[in-house]
Amino acid sequence: MDKINQAQQLRELIRKLERRLGVLEENTVSCCQVSLAQCHALVEIGRTGHISLGELAKLLNLETSTMSRTVNNLVSTSLVQRDIDTQDRRYITISLTESGNKIYETIEKDMTFYFQDVFDSIPKDKQVQVLESMDILLEALCRK
Repeated sequence: MDKINQAQQLRELIRKLERRLGVLEENTVSCCQVSLAQCHALVEIGRTGHISLGELAKLLNLETSTMSRTVNNLVSTSLVQRDIDTQDRRYITISLTESGNKIYETIEKDMTFYFQDVFDSIPKDKQVQVLESMDILLEALCRK
């Protein structure tokens, strides 16, 4: 197979992977009453504890203005709060509220169970290979 065909095969496999994961995420997110973008934001905020808007936008590879709208919606639904930094009052961090933390924990638990099931479906002798290949792919995508 030549390089162009291999690149097309990679594109098709990633497209199919995105669709499969999209279906998964929509089902999981709908039970928590948040959008997909809000779900990703809640997870990143939950994992860091508190984060600036700019750092969150960078983590999610989004424009700051897009991230700002997402955070505004999360604030209006009382899932996150904005906190003024005690050291620098110009600096605002975002953290989860108690309600936001409950949704974050549900998302994390559900995703852990789902991906454990997926991982267990991979033949044992290929599991490490899949992880290594995904890591290589992610590194290649990050360079672009």
